[in-house]
Parts: sequence; structure tokens; C-alpha cells
Amino acid sequence: MNTIELISTIFIAIGILQFFIVTVDVIRHPQMMFVMNIVWPITGLYFPILGIGFYFILGRKDIKTKMEDKHTHSTHNMHHSEPHHHSKKPFWQSVFVSTTHCSSGCSIGDLMGAPIVFFTGWTIAGSVLLTDYIVEFILAYILGIAFQYYGMKMKNGNPKDEFKNAIKADTWSLIAFEVGMFGWMALSHYVFFTEAPKPDSTVFWFMMQIAMTVGFCTSYPANWILVKKEIKHAM
Repeated sequence: MNTIELISTIFIAIGILQFFIVTVDVIRHPQMMFVMNIVWPITGLYFPILGIGFYFILGRKDIKTKMEDKHTHSTHNMHHSEPHHHSKKPFWQSVFVSTTHCSSGCSIGDLMGAPIVFFTGWTIAGSVLLTDYIVEFILAYILGIAFQYYGMKMKNGNPKDEFKNAIKADTWSLIAFEVGMFGWMALSHYVFFTEAPKPDSTVFWFMMQIAMTVGFCTSYPANWILVKKEIKHAM
């Protein structure tokens, strides 16, 4: 095992370990929004070390806020007072959580797409990378919209309007994510290695892990603008 394979194995193992730790924790301490019970483990999977830290700092903070809100709301009802509006988390944190939400849907699509292309042997215009891009983008878009739809779905809301809002809210952040991710995978395919790593190697998945982190970084500014313009809800 050479150095890059060793590093790849270590970081993938860290990501998998974080995935299971966060999964167990969200089962014991469910999130306010159900879809976040999926988002946070996926964030841990592709965001080594920092992912689990952000979960316990921000994800657990949301649970604490929820419990405080329930207690305060109950107390106010007893005294027939006005509803309590808790203070929101800092704006950058709301955008960060919104970005994890978008990025996780994209990441699941990308994680599914690469093996599908590899094991089926599909190619478009004779390019495996182009095929990866197309299949992964389609799957990421479908899952990203689904995550957004169920994340913002309100009781008694019009499903058609909510679906349109989900598309409007997630399309640009998803494209921004894929620009970063696809850019890194292009470098991995054409620049970093004499022979591009394939999905049957740990190096490929380490490159994918980095690509998702890069995608998160390129998606963050897009989410900042979308939340600022109230196209997406602050989370």
C-alpha cells in the first residue's frame, strides 16, 4: 500500500466512523426537521473530523433550542402570554446548516451515480467522466430537490407550490455544489494521476470525499445569497 492509498484508507475510515457515530446519536436525539436525521450522518461521511464537530455544535444546538421552545411555549400557555420567538442562530450558522442540507442530497446522488456508471460500463461520447457527470447530476438533482421539498414542507401546504419552491430554492445551490465537485474530479481524472482512479479503489473515494467538501465550499456562497434573499429558509 503506497502513501496515497494509506491516506485514502484513513480518511475514508474516519468518514465511515463519523457516519455511524452521528447516526446513533440522531436516533437517540432526533432532529427538529426529520430530513436532518439523514443530513448530519452524510455530512460526517464526506466531511472528515470537521463534520462530526459541526454536528455536535450546530445539530445538537437545534435540539436544545427545540426543547427550550417547548418548555417556554408550555409556560406561556399557562400564563396566556404572547407566543415566544426564540433568538435565531447567527446567520453564518443558518447558512452552514442550509448548505449541509443541500450538499447531502447532492452527495447521495453522487455516491450512487459513480458505481452505477462503473459497473454498467455506460459511456456517453466515449467519456466515462462525462457519463459520471450526467448520471450523478441527474441523481443529485432529484435527491437534492427531494431533500429540499421535505425539509421545507409545511402542514396543510399546497404540494404543487411547495414543490416549485423546492426547485427554486435548491437549483442554484445544487449547481454551485456540482461545479466545485466536478471541478475537483476533473483534476483527479486528468491532472493528479497518470491513470484516473476508479470506484473499486480507496483513492477514488478519497478523491470523491474531497470533491464533496469542495462542493460544499462552492455551494456555501450560493446558499448565503439564497437565504439572504429569502428564497431559501434560514435553518
